[in-house]
Formats: sequence, C-alpha cells, structure tokens
Amino acid sequence: MKRSAGLFLIAALLLFIGCEAPKGEPVPPPGKDEPALMDIAVYYIKSTNTDFYLVREVHTITETSRIFEAAVEELVQGNPQTDGAFRILPPETQVKEIRVAENLATVNFSEEVLNANTGSAGEALGIQSIVNTLTEFEEIDRVAFEVEETPDERVKDWWGHVGLEQQPFARDLSSVREPAIWLYEPAPNQEVSSPLTVRGSARVFEATVNLRLLSDNGNILEETFTTATEGAPGRGEFEAVLKNTPPASTKGTLEVFWSNPKDGSETDKVRVSLQF
Repeated sequence: MKRSAGLFLIAALLLFIGCEAPKGEPVPPPGKDEPALMDIAVYYIKSTNTDFYLVREVHTITETSRIFEAAVEELVQGNPQTDGAFRILPPETQVKEIRVAENLATVNFSEEVLNANTGSAGEALGIQSIVNTLTEFEEIDRVAFEVEETPDERVKDWWGHVGLEQQPFARDLSSVREPAIWLYEPAPNQEVSSPLTVRGSARVFEATVNLRLLSDNGNILEETFTTATEGAPGRGEFEAVLKNTPPASTKGTLEVFWSNPKDGSETDKVRVSLQF
C-alpha cells in the first residue's frame, strides 16, 4: 500500500497536493525556469482538548533525488496544514543521512533531535510520525534511529519516555485519525484504463467504503463498495477493482466516501480527477 521513490519522481508533474485531495487543486507543471515539484506524505501530531493523535498530510516540495531525507526534513521544517497539528522535531535538527538496506531505513540525526520537549504520549506519536512518513515508500518497511552515527544509551533514551529499546519500528496507522480516507492509487490526473484498481486507507463506519466512477459530463459509470480490513474507530486498508472505464471519454472523476447511517449523507468524500 505504499509508493516507491521512483514512482514519486515519475509522477511529480501529475500529482496535486494530497492523494486524498481535500482541496482538489492540481500542482501546475513548472515553467521554463521553475523547479520541478513532487508530492510526499508526512505525518504530524495533532492536539485537541482531550487527546493527541496523528494526521496524514501530502506536501508539495521541490523534486530531489534525496527523497527520503527530504521527507523527514519536511517533518522538521514544513508547515502543518491541519488545524491543531504541530511539528515535534526541534527546528535545529539536521537529517545527516538515511541508509536503506533490506527494507530497513536507518536515520542518522544531528544531536539537536534529542532536545524535543514532549510527554510520553507525544514521544510515542513523534517516533511513529517519522516511521509512518518513511514507510510510505515501497523500499522501506522498518525504521531505526541513531544520533551522530551513535546508538549509545543517551540516544536509546531518546526523549526520556518511550525510548528506542524496541527499534527498529514498523508502520502503524492505528493512531492516524485524519483524513478519514485517503488513496494510494490512482494518483490525481493519472491516465487509467479498465480495469481500474483503487487502493487506499479508511477509518469508516463498519469498514464500508463506497466508490463511484463518473464520466466527464457527470454520468455515473460504475458504483460499488468494498470493505476495509478494519472499521472505525480502527483504520483499515482497502482495495477495489472498477471495470467500466469508458474508452470514448477523455476525463472522469473517482469518488470515494462512506455513507453515514444517520442520514445517508456521503461523508469524508475524496474526489480524484482521472484521464481515460
């Protein structure tokens, strides 16, 4: 359910901000003298009056071959888009190197990373925000940390609560509450054919995910539903195959949502423009 670094580079000019696309605005292709852009998914902590949890955001950055480092650097310096979300890594933190071998990413931070001031809940979520950000890439399924190339006792203590005794860490979306639905594929403005595979993540009632494919004039081409691997309050992965992709149409829209049992409203809808 993840994207590789190569796919990000290939799709840089096709993606718009957020595969879940809450704003629905495409990233325009760069001009002659403008840098190429690429989209990455990052995870920040959000605080409410009663709780802390993770939110997934898709940020547009300048295209780079150092995509793993750039993703973590966005956690350090990027601006969260979700109300109440914040950065936990100290702004002076440097990502000195990320080494990937056998699907394990080892992140070498500068010593400033140890200066974060957070409680135990924030520490666990802060660690998972880095892990989830890096495991968005197909090449990575586990993450370990070191500081100035040293995994000594001070480093293992990390921020003083959870620590790194259990590393390497694996991907865990159980604390990610926003957005309720996002897509891994298809990408916005992607050229697709029949059958069309749709994959994503959902935190929805009874794990039921509704899908609708529309032509460029708004006609419904296909409607179906699928079941995520877990229902709310948990989060599950889902996959569905749509077969009625029209050869005569040049554009269309994919809608993914869940139906609210109280009033039947189409809730947390994600809309993705497609090319046929």
